[in-house]
Amino acid sequence: MSRRRLQWRQEVDRPIDQVFEFFRDPFNLEQITPPWLRFRILTATDRPIRIGTRIRYRLRLHGIPFSWESRIAEYRPGVLFADEQVTGPYKSWYHRHLFTPSATGVVIEDLIDYEMPFGPLGELVHLIAVRSELARIFAHRSRSIAERFSQRPHAGEE
Repeated sequence: MSRRRLQWRQEVDRPIDQVFEFFRDPFNLEQITPPWLRFRILTATDRPIRIGTRIRYRLRLHGIPFSWESRIAEYRPGVLFADEQVTGPYKSWYHRHLFTPSATGVVIEDLIDYEMPFGPLGELVHLIAVRSELARIFAHRSRSIAERFSQRPHAGEE
């Protein structure tokens, strides 16, 4: 089983404080998640997030319901935060959200390190569906963020 990395990056023409403020409210995640996932936050122990915040959500992928719980493992105001899967569909999932000032606003970068469960079967599912579905989810998310902050998305996947 191999560890995978998804990297997504975009720039928005807004002050870093304004952009970070949006992301530190866990319930705003529903606004940028694709509707086809039927994503709903069930509970969040803190609002806004901080180190140790736990967030429980429910989603559907191709009609299959999933429960997911994450914990905020890193938090530096205006700079970054990271959520780590406690329970969910992956063997492991660690998602760092980075915010870097730019000449025109802020660069938002997502770095996700993850592993599939179920050994070779999970690797096959990754090749057939998961890799492309994650790219589709983050493309939607990028468009939603761009619309929210009135900018065109600049995104890429690795």
